[in-house]
Amino acid sequence: MTHHIVIIGAGYAGLMAANRLTRRLSPGRARVTLINDGATFVERVRLHQVAAGQAVPGAAVPDLLRGARFVQGRVTGIAPDRRELRLGSTTMTYDTLVYAAGSVAGLEGAAEHALTVSGADDTGRLRDRVSRLGAGGVLAVVGAGPTGIEVATELAERHPGLRVRLLTGEEPGVRWAPRARAHLRRVFDRLGVEVVTGAKVVEADASGARLADGRFVCSDAVVWTTGFRVPALAREAGLAVDGHGRVLVDETARSISHPDVYAIGDAAAVRGPGGRELRMACATALPVARQAADAIVARLGGREPAPLRFAYVVQCVSLGRHDGLIQFVHTDDRPRAVTLTGRPAALVKELVVRGAFGFARRGVFPQLPGATRSSTRSEPSAATSANAPEASARR
Repeated sequence: MTHHIVIIGAGYAGLMAANRLTRRLSPGRARVTLINDGATFVERVRLHQVAAGQAVPGAAVPDLLRGARFVQGRVTGIAPDRRELRLGSTTMTYDTLVYAAGSVAGLEGAAEHALTVSGADDTGRLRDRVSRLGAGGVLAVVGAGPTGIEVATELAERHPGLRVRLLTGEEPGVRWAPRARAHLRRVFDRLGVEVVTGAKVVEADASGARLADGRFVCSDAVVWTTGFRVPALAREAGLAVDGHGRVLVDETARSISHPDVYAIGDAAAVRGPGGRELRMACATALPVARQAADAIVARLGGREPAPLRFAYVVQCVSLGRHDGLIQFVHTDDRPRAVTLTGRPAALVKELVVRGAFGFARRGVFPQLPGATRSSTRSEPSAATSANAPEASARR
């Protein structure tokens, strides 16, 4: 009987896993089904460009698959004891499940009034709201992680009459090298982005954002770019999860509680060398998705898969269309002294973004030297950050 592999979620991780599996498995050995709410692939690492009103080409998910079957629908429940998924009024069975449900914005105290860039529809609403503000309008961006920085600078560059305020608890780029932070400050000054530090936002309404210290920052609109959360599907299904609801996995991306379930992308709690928790990012999602697919192939062939071998290389941030920042990092993501800035960095960031999409579409990811083992046996891997949304604790 053909082994049925079902993947929930068609983001970078889900698409990579689907195409990797169909590349490596013969049709008679297994069949792969990819389930997603929408039929259009969302390049989340470009959503700040969409928010600024730029035309970003879209692609239909079925057109990006290399043999997997696509089912459009929302998974509303998982019954792991029966290996069954619930899609509305119908069910689907699986032999192996790959959980790549992604993440959404966690709008603490701001659900009714704040805008986000966590999905295509959310970003479209932000784009429309900004276009109506016009010159003299005030926009507050909550969170100064890579997503918040990209949103603030992209909108400030695209709409020079817009007053952009970046609300953050600590200095933007505080974990980067001094040269990177200095460049970031110069870009903010050039674009007119006002940075408000020590700003923990506890509530947002139509007139602005209230801070924990009692201050109120007036604005015509609030954009929330921090505190991403994952769907409750895994927790409700009884899978072992962490405090945020992300599936706990071993070094092959397999659930520690359910051996026929793998978890990848933002919805997985993955640990790298030394037990360090890997951040939510495209840089993490792609190599871990490759790891899960290869582990499934190995186990179907009666072999024990090699555990994850992983290393970060750089963090990449766009600062508008003509500027950028590339922070080189150690394998464990600690910043090096080396940075690249300006137009060369913007060009590198664009290549990284295109590369991430291309890797997921082809089901491949480069195996580069220098990766750090998280165990004793594994394949080498390297990763670069293309600024997928990150949890606030990692920003």
